[in-house]
Amino acid sequence: MIRQSKIDIILEKLEKIIDRVYPDIPPIPDFNKYIAFRWNSKTEGGGGHLVPVAHPHMYDLKDLVGIDHIVDEVVRNTRQFVNSLPANNVLLWGERGCGKSSLVKGLLKPFAQYGLRMIELKRWDIMSLPAITAQLRDEPFRFILFCDDLSFDAGEGDFRILKTLLDGDIEERPANILIYATSNRRHLMPEPMADNTGESEIHPDEAIGEKLALSDRFGITLGFCAIDQDEYLAIVQHYAKQRKLEIDEEILQDKALQWWRDNARRSGRSARQFIDDLEGQLKLGR
Repeated sequence: MIRQSKIDIILEKLEKIIDRVYPDIPPIPDFNKYIAFRWNSKTEGGGGHLVPVAHPHMYDLKDLVGIDHIVDEVVRNTRQFVNSLPANNVLLWGERGCGKSSLVKGLLKPFAQYGLRMIELKRWDIMSLPAITAQLRDEPFRFILFCDDLSFDAGEGDFRILKTLLDGDIEERPANILIYATSNRRHLMPEPMADNTGESEIHPDEAIGEKLALSDRFGITLGFCAIDQDEYLAIVQHYAKQRKLEIDEEILQDKALQWWRDNARRSGRSARQFIDDLEGQLKLGR
């Protein structure tokens, strides 16, 4: 049996001390090699590290039909951001399946070459925002923190951390970081009828004001409305043309409308799902 030398014992003790004092020294990601990342949280109270996404979804903004004015606004804001000009945090809210997430992901294709990097955050990563911004502050890239399907339940306090980062606290907000969020809720939080009646609240205006304070901190807030039948069919025709599907236009429309009736959804996502199904059938010769 080989006995440990005193030096080995000392080194082992030093290693344990370092692990206790500096438990989370995150690896530095390669921002030149990768353009998209996820935050890997280690604990509920914050902390973690960035994980590169080897195959990011490079969505084409040209595939977003019928929301040109929204796309133009978000692209303009992002262009300002990557050019180190003043720009705003963005909140996209409204109907599900209408392109909110696709619009944000689609910004990588035109702007990654100009230094834009995107970091996807889950709802529970909000607690790690101070650690994330500390890692990114001195990097020579521009970062969008992408919070998809963001909302907070009544009684949750995590939204205050996000509110602080959006507006800044005693520490200056990093100039190279913006938050782009999507949500089905306009104000990111539930709004019960009691908010209107004032029940159970001595000062209901103060309670409502706190809920509005979070969404107000997004300089650009854009709503997505439900699409009508003509818009739905226009999206279907766009995808069919893009994929070069050989099918009569009238038959295409009839099948698309039947798909909508069967699935009770009329959205850009539903139109793409229909085209996926139709393309598979056509290629199988059905």
